[in-house]
Amino acid sequence: MILKLENISKSYAKKAILKEVSFQLQAGTLTGIVGENGSGKSTLMRIIAGDISANQGSIQHNGRTGYCPQEPILFPEITVQEHFRYFSAAYDINSKTLSLRVEELLDHFNYRKYYKTRVSNLSGGTRQKLNLSIALLHEPELLILDEPYNGFDWDTYLKFWDYTKGLKEKGCAILVVSHLINEKKKFDQIYKLENGSLK
Repeated sequence: MILKLENISKSYAKKAILKEVSFQLQAGTLTGIVGENGSGKSTLMRIIAGDISANQGSIQHNGRTGYCPQEPILFPEITVQEHFRYFSAAYDINSKTLSLRVEELLDHFNYRKYYKTRVSNLSGGTRQKLNLSIALLHEPELLILDEPYNGFDWDTYLKFWDYTKGLKEKGCAILVVSHLINEKKKFDQIYKLENGSLK
């Protein structure tokens, strides 16, 4: 078991956003949570990632966590290369491992030519590639993806699914949260978040 949530609830100003949400993820599985805008998806992801706290309930993590939020958390005035260096320090990745990981990610998602480009000069799709790559940099055992393929072209969309297949084979538990899931056959399980409750 990589992740276990028990009775997670969250309210803002007496408005219930999440109501006793419980589920668990096993190693090597791909799980989806689908829901309309405002259903509490992003709040749930932020709680799992540790960005905010629940009002009640418990979360158990086992292993390294990678989090790719819907809105890229990037620094506009530094380059793609500098982002990798910055986050490698946060993840405590040595220079040799970093070099190998960066080569793999740049090649797989096909944006090597932007390696020394400032983020402010990147397209939205390329920023999302970098956002995803940062979440993958330290080879997480739990990968949390909030609307991960927003802005991807068709080729990158296919590469994304190819990469998740490889992660599953390595034992990574992947959680994809989206308002729409088209590739349902790729998932081991799909939940629906509606009015703060998981079904």
